[in-house]
Amino acid sequence: MPKVFSSPAEFAGAAGSHVGVSEWVTIEQDRIDTFAAATGDHQWIHVDPARAASGPFGATIAHGYLTLSLIPVLTQSVYRIEGVRMGVNYGLNKVRFMNPVKVGSRVRASVDVVSAEEVPGGGRQVVNRVTIEIEGSEKPAAVAETVVRIYG
Repeated sequence: MPKVFSSPAEFAGAAGSHVGVSEWVTIEQDRIDTFAAATGDHQWIHVDPARAASGPFGATIAHGYLTLSLIPVLTQSVYRIEGVRMGVNYGLNKVRFMNPVKVGSRVRASVDVVSAEEVPGGGRQVVNRVTIEIEGSEKPAAVAETVVRIYG
């Protein structure tokens, strides 16, 4: 169950704290193949299970950007902000892909609110540190600082 914030201001007030951890999501080959088709990245380590089985990872792996693109779906099970009329992705401060996500793995997101500040137009700009964890691995798949703007 996501943590519910009553307003953008309350969410901004969570700066410096851990918000929570998402549900697990399994990375299936169909998802990897669909991402490859959408982006044109058909490298064999992603889309050729037979060849990848004898490759460096022993199986196909998710694209790093696929892992990154899961942040919205993962974080929706971590928190919800009421009273938001609009929210927009503003960018990323830093992203590191630290561990490949093998097909069949389960991932989840751990979210920390790093900072928040007011922006013109009555909004708040919030920086979150999102750590994408792989079930059974001490080393995360990725760590990203996301920047979002939310308006009440």
